[in-house]
Amino acid sequence: MSKYKLTWKDLTWNDFKIYLFALFKAFIPRKKISSLNELEEFIQSKSAWVTQVTLYGYLKTRMGTRYVLHFENDEFMNSVNLAKWNIYSAALQDMTLFSFSYLKSIFNYNDMAKAKEIFFKILDDETSNKMPLDIIEEAKKNYEDRLQNINWDIYYNDLPFNESALSLYKWAPIADELKKLDRKIVLNSVILKWDIVKKEFEERIKF
Repeated sequence: MSKYKLTWKDLTWNDFKIYLFALFKAFIPRKKISSLNELEEFIQSKSAWVTQVTLYGYLKTRMGTRYVLHFENDEFMNSVNLAKWNIYSAALQDMTLFSFSYLKSIFNYNDMAKAKEIFFKILDDETSNKMPLDIIEEAKKNYEDRLQNINWDIYYNDLPFNESALSLYKWAPIADELKKLDRKIVLNSVILKWDIVKKEFEERIKF
Protein backbone atom coordinates (compact mmCIF):
# COMPACT_ATOMS: atom_id res chain seq x y z
CA MET A 1 0.00 0.00 0.00
CA SER A 2 1.25 3.45 -0.87
CA LYS A 3 2.52 5.56 2.04
CA TYR A 4 1.27 8.69 0.31
CA LYS A 5 -0.71 10.81 2.72
CA LEU A 6 -3.72 12.71 1.43
CA THR A 7 -4.20 16.28 2.54
CA TRP A 8 -7.13 18.65 2.35
CA LYS A 9 -5.38 20.42 -0.54
CA ASP A 10 -5.10 17.16 -2.47
CA LEU A 11 -8.79 16.48 -2.14
CA THR A 12 -9.71 20.04 -3.04
CA TRP A 13 -7.88 20.10 -6.33
CA ASN A 14 -7.74 16.46 -7.39
CA ASP A 15 -11.11 15.20 -6.27
CA PHE A 16 -13.61 17.88 -5.37
CA LYS A 17 -12.99 19.81 -8.57
CA ILE A 18 -14.40 16.79 -10.38
CA TYR A 19 -17.13 16.23 -7.79
CA LEU A 20 -18.44 19.81 -7.72
CA PHE A 21 -18.68 20.18 -11.48
CA ALA A 22 -19.36 16.57 -12.44
CA LEU A 23 -23.05 16.87 -13.21
CA PHE A 24 -22.46 20.00 -15.25
CA LYS A 25 -19.62 18.41 -17.22
CA ALA A 26 -21.68 15.31 -17.94
CA PHE A 27 -23.90 17.32 -20.27
CA ILE A 28 -21.24 19.23 -22.18
CA PRO A 29 -21.37 18.15 -25.86
CA ARG A 30 -18.31 16.16 -26.88
CA LYS A 31 -16.91 14.89 -30.15
CA LYS A 32 -17.55 11.36 -31.39
CA ILE A 33 -15.51 8.44 -30.04
CA SER A 34 -13.99 6.90 -33.15
CA SER A 35 -10.64 5.44 -32.08
CA LEU A 36 -9.28 3.20 -29.34
CA ASN A 37 -7.31 6.09 -27.88
CA GLU A 38 -10.50 8.13 -27.55
CA LEU A 39 -12.29 5.11 -26.09
CA GLU A 40 -9.53 4.68 -23.51
CA GLU A 41 -9.85 8.34 -22.45
CA PHE A 42 -13.62 7.97 -22.16
CA ILE A 43 -13.36 4.81 -20.05
CA GLN A 44 -10.82 6.39 -17.69
CA SER A 45 -12.52 9.75 -17.28
CA LYS A 46 -16.04 8.41 -16.81
CA SER A 47 -14.91 5.74 -14.35
CA ALA A 48 -13.20 8.45 -12.30
CA TRP A 49 -16.30 10.63 -12.52
CA VAL A 50 -18.68 7.92 -11.30
CA THR A 51 -16.29 6.97 -8.50
CA GLN A 52 -15.85 10.45 -7.16
CA VAL A 53 -19.36 11.80 -7.54
CA THR A 54 -20.89 8.75 -5.83
CA LEU A 55 -18.30 8.32 -3.07
CA TYR A 56 -18.05 11.97 -2.06
CA GLY A 57 -21.76 12.48 -2.54
CA TYR A 58 -22.52 9.60 -0.19
CA LEU A 59 -20.03 10.82 2.41
CA LYS A 60 -21.44 14.34 2.29
CA THR A 61 -25.01 13.09 2.61
CA ARG A 62 -24.23 10.91 5.62
CA MET A 63 -21.96 13.39 7.45
CA GLY A 64 -23.95 16.53 6.86
CA THR A 65 -22.50 19.72 8.31
CA ARG A 66 -19.56 17.79 9.86
CA TYR A 67 -18.38 16.69 6.44
CA VAL A 68 -15.38 19.02 6.09
CA LEU A 69 -14.18 18.47 9.65
CA HIS A 70 -13.58 14.77 8.98
CA PHE A 71 -10.88 15.60 6.47
CA GLU A 72 -8.59 16.70 9.27
CA ASN A 73 -8.54 13.13 10.58
CA ASP A 74 -5.63 11.10 9.14
CA GLU A 75 -7.29 7.74 9.71
CA PHE A 76 -10.44 8.85 7.94
CA MET A 77 -8.42 10.31 5.06
CA ASN A 78 -6.62 7.01 4.59
CA SER A 79 -9.97 5.21 4.53
CA VAL A 80 -11.31 7.60 1.90
CA ASN A 81 -8.23 7.10 -0.24
CA LEU A 82 -8.47 3.31 0.06
CA ALA A 83 -12.17 3.42 -0.85
CA LYS A 84 -11.56 5.73 -3.81
CA TRP A 85 -9.00 3.50 -5.47
CA ASN A 86 -10.92 0.26 -4.88
CA ILE A 87 -14.17 1.68 -6.21
CA TYR A 88 -12.34 3.19 -9.17
CA SER A 89 -10.74 -0.15 -10.05
CA ALA A 90 -14.18 -1.81 -10.11
CA ALA A 91 -15.60 1.06 -12.15
CA LEU A 92 -12.82 0.72 -14.71
CA GLN A 93 -13.52 -2.99 -15.04
CA ASP A 94 -17.25 -2.46 -15.53
CA MET A 95 -16.82 0.37 -18.02
CA THR A 96 -14.21 -1.44 -20.09
CA LEU A 97 -16.26 -4.63 -20.29
CA PHE A 98 -19.42 -2.68 -21.08
CA SER A 99 -17.70 -0.71 -23.85
CA PHE A 100 -16.26 -3.70 -25.67
CA SER A 101 -19.42 -5.75 -25.25
CA TYR A 102 -21.37 -2.89 -26.79
CA LEU A 103 -18.88 -2.59 -29.66
CA LYS A 104 -19.11 -6.30 -30.39
CA SER A 105 -22.88 -6.44 -30.28
CA ILE A 106 -23.69 -3.20 -32.08
CA PHE A 107 -20.67 -2.68 -34.36
CA ASN A 108 -19.46 -6.28 -34.81
CA TYR A 109 -16.09 -5.37 -33.31
CA ASN A 110 -14.15 -8.55 -32.54
CA ASP A 111 -10.69 -7.64 -31.27
CA MET A 112 -11.48 -8.43 -27.66
CA ALA A 113 -7.79 -8.55 -26.76
CA LYS A 114 -7.91 -4.76 -26.80
CA ALA A 115 -10.23 -4.85 -23.78
CA LYS A 116 -7.44 -6.26 -21.66
CA GLU A 117 -4.75 -4.08 -23.25
CA ILE A 118 -6.65 -0.85 -22.57
CA PHE A 119 -7.61 -1.81 -19.03
CA PHE A 120 -4.04 -2.71 -18.09
CA LYS A 121 -2.69 0.47 -19.69
CA ILE A 122 -5.09 2.69 -17.73
CA LEU A 123 -4.07 1.02 -14.47
CA ASP A 124 -0.36 1.27 -15.25
CA ASP A 125 -0.77 4.96 -16.07
CA GLU A 126 -2.44 5.50 -12.69
CA THR A 127 0.83 4.76 -10.89
CA SER A 128 1.75 8.36 -11.68
CA ASN A 129 -1.31 9.39 -9.62
CA LYS A 130 -0.13 7.20 -6.73
CA MET A 131 -2.70 4.45 -7.14
CA PRO A 132 -1.47 1.75 -4.73
CA LEU A 133 0.34 -1.08 -6.47
CA ASP A 134 -1.44 -3.80 -4.49
CA ILE A 135 -4.82 -2.47 -5.64
CA ILE A 136 -3.59 -2.37 -9.24
CA GLU A 137 -2.41 -5.98 -9.06
CA GLU A 138 -5.64 -7.15 -7.44
CA ALA A 139 -7.66 -5.30 -10.10
CA LYS A 140 -5.71 -7.00 -12.88
CA LYS A 141 -6.29 -10.41 -11.30
CA ASN A 142 -10.02 -9.76 -10.88
CA TYR A 143 -10.27 -8.55 -14.44
CA GLU A 144 -8.52 -11.66 -15.77
CA ASP A 145 -11.04 -13.79 -13.88
CA ARG A 146 -13.96 -11.83 -15.29
CA LEU A 147 -12.60 -12.16 -18.82
CA GLN A 148 -12.70 -15.94 -18.46
CA ASN A 149 -16.44 -15.92 -17.85
CA ILE A 150 -17.80 -12.98 -19.80
CA ASN A 151 -20.38 -13.35 -22.56
CA TRP A 152 -19.45 -10.43 -24.80
CA ASP A 153 -22.74 -10.64 -26.71
CA ILE A 154 -24.94 -9.82 -23.73
CA TYR A 155 -22.76 -8.23 -21.04
CA TYR A 156 -23.52 -4.63 -22.03
CA ASN A 157 -27.23 -5.25 -21.53
CA ASP A 158 -27.10 -7.53 -18.49
CA LEU A 159 -26.55 -5.42 -15.36
CA PRO A 160 -23.03 -4.41 -16.45
CA PHE A 161 -22.30 -2.04 -13.56
CA ASN A 162 -23.24 -4.19 -10.58
CA GLU A 163 -19.67 -4.72 -9.43
CA SER A 164 -18.87 -1.02 -9.09
CA ALA A 165 -22.18 -0.38 -7.33
CA LEU A 166 -21.40 -3.12 -4.81
CA SER A 167 -17.87 -1.75 -4.46
CA LEU A 168 -19.18 1.62 -3.26
CA TYR A 169 -21.35 -0.16 -0.73
CA LYS A 170 -18.41 -2.26 0.45
CA TRP A 171 -15.66 0.36 0.62
CA ALA A 172 -17.36 3.63 1.62
CA PRO A 173 -16.00 4.54 5.10
CA ILE A 174 -19.42 4.63 6.72
CA ALA A 175 -20.47 2.60 9.76
CA ASP A 176 -21.85 -0.82 8.78
CA GLU A 177 -25.15 -0.29 10.58
CA LEU A 178 -25.75 2.86 8.55
CA LYS A 179 -24.70 1.28 5.27
CA LYS A 180 -27.22 -1.51 5.78
CA LEU A 181 -29.95 1.10 5.99
CA ASP A 182 -28.60 2.83 2.89
CA ARG A 183 -27.95 -0.22 0.73
CA LYS A 184 -30.70 0.28 -1.84
CA ILE A 185 -30.07 4.02 -2.10
CA VAL A 186 -26.31 3.55 -2.45
CA LEU A 187 -26.61 0.93 -5.18
CA ASN A 188 -29.20 2.95 -7.08
CA SER A 189 -27.09 6.10 -6.89
CA VAL A 190 -24.26 4.36 -8.73
CA ILE A 191 -26.53 2.85 -11.37
CA LEU A 192 -28.16 6.23 -12.02
CA LYS A 193 -24.76 7.84 -12.61
CA TRP A 194 -23.81 5.03 -14.97
CA ASP A 195 -27.06 5.62 -16.85
CA ILE A 196 -25.79 9.13 -17.63
CA VAL A 197 -22.50 7.67 -18.87
CA LYS A 198 -24.24 5.00 -20.95
CA LYS A 199 -26.42 7.59 -22.64
CA GLU A 200 -23.40 9.72 -23.54
CA PHE A 201 -21.47 6.68 -24.74
CA GLU A 202 -24.26 5.56 -27.06
CA GLU A 203 -24.56 9.08 -28.48
CA ARG A 204 -20.82 9.53 -29.05
CA ILE A 205 -19.57 6.10 -30.12
CA LYS A 206 -18.83 5.81 -33.84
CA PHE A 207 -16.76 2.78 -34.81
